[in-house]
Order: sequence, then C-alpha cells, then structure tokens
Amino acid sequence: MPAKRQETTAHVHSPAIEDYLEQIHNLIALKGYARVVDIAKNLEISQASVTNMIQRLDAEGFVVYERYRGVVLTEKGGKVGSEIARRHEVLTRLLAGFGLDPKTVHEDVEGMEHHISRQTLDVLTLLMEELEGNSELMRKLKRKLAQRT
Repeated sequence: MPAKRQETTAHVHSPAIEDYLEQIHNLIALKGYARVVDIAKNLEISQASVTNMIQRLDAEGFVVYERYRGVVLTEKGGKVGSEIARRHEVLTRLLAGFGLDPKTVHEDVEGMEHHISRQTLDVLTLLMEELEGNSELMRKLKRKLAQRT
C-alpha cells in the first residue's frame, strides 16, 4: 500500500479567498468591524469586486454579510483569516529582521504566504524567535548577508 501523501501546503483555499479573509481579520482586529469600502481600499480594487467576493464568501460559510452593515467572520472564516495573518506576520518579521527594504518584504511575503506548509511555517517561526532572542547571531548573519550583496 502506498504511503499517505502529506499535505505540502498549509492552505486549501485560493490566494484570493485568503487575501480577503486576512483583510477582514485585520480590519476587525484594528477597528472592530470590516466594511466593503475598507476592504476595497486595502486591496486596491473596486467596491463592486469586493461585494461580489464577499457574497461568495458568505455563500461558502466564511463570513456573514449584511448589505450596508458590514462583514463578520464565521468561525470557519476566522480560523482561515487568523492563520494567514499569522503566516504573514511570521514571514514579515523574519525578512524585516534582516533589514530588507519594506517594499521587498511586502512583495515577497505576499507571494510566499499562500504557498507555505504549516510545518515549514513552524520551522521559520522557530528560527525567527531564536534570531530575535540572539542579537549576536543576528548581527553576524547580517554582516554575512551584506558581504554577499
């Protein structure tokens, strides 16, 4: 019998769905609510496009959407939103810790956060925590990185 194939990516949703749920999660954490206008502004897309996706997310059980009132995450949507926000935060802290410019960090994180397994994220989290707690090692690694560029 063949070995069971282990899931290699942490996500089972499209990057677009994850981006929306992450935005909604972050808005609720920041402001206490999420509105279509705020999601559209943050994602730099039209309100009509956001409304269409929000209606889809509502139909799939990720959010509860009431027209003119805003968006609330369901338990299912909250789990995905917080998971992608965690991936984003860990990757951002790790890369920014090496002094990369914010634009590069943002672009790289946006690409990586949708394609990283939970196991790999756990490894990167451990590395990030160790590096943040060991300033001597971090300085040494930054020097080595500077020599390569």
